[in-house]
Amino acid sequence: MHPRIEDYALIGDEQTAALIGRDGSVDWLCLPRFDSGACFARILGDENNGHWRIAPKHSEGHCTRRAYRPDTLVLDTEWETDDGAIRVTDLMPQRDRAPDLVRIVQGLRGRVTVHSALRLRFDYGSIVPWVRESDGHRVAVAGPDSVWLRSEPEVHTWGENFGTHSEFTIEEGEQVAFVLTYHPSHEPRPPLINPYKALHNSVRDWHKWVGHCHYDGPYRDTVIRSLITLKALTYRPTGGIVAAPTTSLPEELGGVRNWDYRYSWLRDSTLTLNVGLSAGYRLEAEAWRDWLLRAVAGDPADLQIMYGIAGERRLPEFEVPWLSGFAGSSPVRIGNEAVKQLQLDVYGEVMDSLALARDAGLPTKPHMWAIQTALVEWLRSAWRQPDEGLWEVRGGRRHFVHSKVMVWVAADRAVRTLEKNPELEGDLDGWRKFRDEVRGEVLEKGYDAERNTFTQSYGSRELDAALLLIPRVGFLPPDDPRVVGTIDAIRAELSHQGFLRRYSTDRTAVDGLPGDEGTFLACSFWLAEALHMTGRTQEARELFDRLVGLTNDVGLLAEEYDPVSGRHLGNFPQAFSHIGLVNTALALYGGEGAG
Repeated sequence: MHPRIEDYALIGDEQTAALIGRDGSVDWLCLPRFDSGACFARILGDENNGHWRIAPKHSEGHCTRRAYRPDTLVLDTEWETDDGAIRVTDLMPQRDRAPDLVRIVQGLRGRVTVHSALRLRFDYGSIVPWVRESDGHRVAVAGPDSVWLRSEPEVHTWGENFGTHSEFTIEEGEQVAFVLTYHPSHEPRPPLINPYKALHNSVRDWHKWVGHCHYDGPYRDTVIRSLITLKALTYRPTGGIVAAPTTSLPEELGGVRNWDYRYSWLRDSTLTLNVGLSAGYRLEAEAWRDWLLRAVAGDPADLQIMYGIAGERRLPEFEVPWLSGFAGSSPVRIGNEAVKQLQLDVYGEVMDSLALARDAGLPTKPHMWAIQTALVEWLRSAWRQPDEGLWEVRGGRRHFVHSKVMVWVAADRAVRTLEKNPELEGDLDGWRKFRDEVRGEVLEKGYDAERNTFTQSYGSRELDAALLLIPRVGFLPPDDPRVVGTIDAIRAELSHQGFLRRYSTDRTAVDGLPGDEGTFLACSFWLAEALHMTGRTQEARELFDRLVGLTNDVGLLAEEYDPVSGRHLGNFPQAFSHIGLVNTALALYGGEGAG
């Protein structure tokens, strides 16, 4: 039986991440970066596409229990057998020169025989490396990639069926460590780390980081887990945050809506900044703001919806036919063609983020206002054209109402910034006129007076969960009857067993792709926050409680959820979902325990 998406846990070193199943197998790992080729790709294929399992010998099923060590990204997985019990501790310590995957086996009770099966397959599971022995280590090399496997001297290791196997017996109180280290094949092996010291330091460092959190209200452990997950999805050298560490985990099991999310989306920017600033992580917020400024620098007409984690612009999309896909969901895609889309909302999101950063007192950059001025001036001349919208539809451009609202946000933040900072230069009167013009058109063409709701696009009758953000961004106040009507309409028409779909339009017509998708978790969090803003806090808290209940056994959320099958769908773990969780908790409970 194929694992479920929610069967996985995450470990990482803030430059890449691994997914580990309940069976003790590392089934996804890209080295050396989030967006590099995977050396373990079993999650998108089978065992022959790369994995590393450590478990009691002859144990084919799931572990007995697993959990993160409190307030860390260190994972403990335990097995109870007839012969005894063991614990496998997995972590990726903060790297110095090279990424390391550390796996420590500890005997808890009795005497247990443990087996390790390692199959390295570079380039997304397609290349079998040449493996040799050197200084007691196993060294795997293929083209530009090299991986070293190190274990205790007493562990018996051998090659079999193009894999590396180890077997040993462990008793109560004993420990055996494995370290998998990557480096470019043309470079010498990096210095060896002490796995036990690395474990100690990782736990200490995570505890220190969590100690900066300002939130101390209800669901604190859940909020902390989401914050740790967002930290793990941050590419430390640049401050960019990947939407997810995976590609092609399906929005529909067996379907074709499988996308690569190992990039940084501008749409996440304001919400991400709000998380960092509100939860007490100003350094992370500043690093993300600086990444944003570097990424969007250049001609405003060339602004993209997403970038690589270092700000790369070219993210060509192609398919890898040798991978069968998660639970047979193909094609598996690398890269993301949506990078070429026009999404006018991203201009508003960038302007909103930079205004938020300025208002929060983050140190300004000399070129920041010049970039903002250029963005709003380009938008003033281009805003009337249709676009692909927030949801990256692939079935043609429309005049999406959310996109136009975010155009208004761009103009509004430019006006507000000038009003608060008169020393800055800009066309204040012109931008006010621009703002009013956009607002007037949205109210005229994007609002259905008969049903008292805003619609997905001009002249349509379809709804869009992104319209729940109207009061959040300040386009209309929460008590405006049109806002309340929109919330009620979305709740009625997009609800699926208590959670929200993104939009009501036939997906094949919008995307040009067959199939369906699950409920979108970020949208459900938006609904909870919108209910709270309109005075229905008890309903908002009840919805939030149900959403928290969807986290898997270690507190992680995918992009989507199917309430019929009870399965997680989409890439995992999803930053957008965890950002929604934290922001909603702060909105609902921040006043009860904020430091």
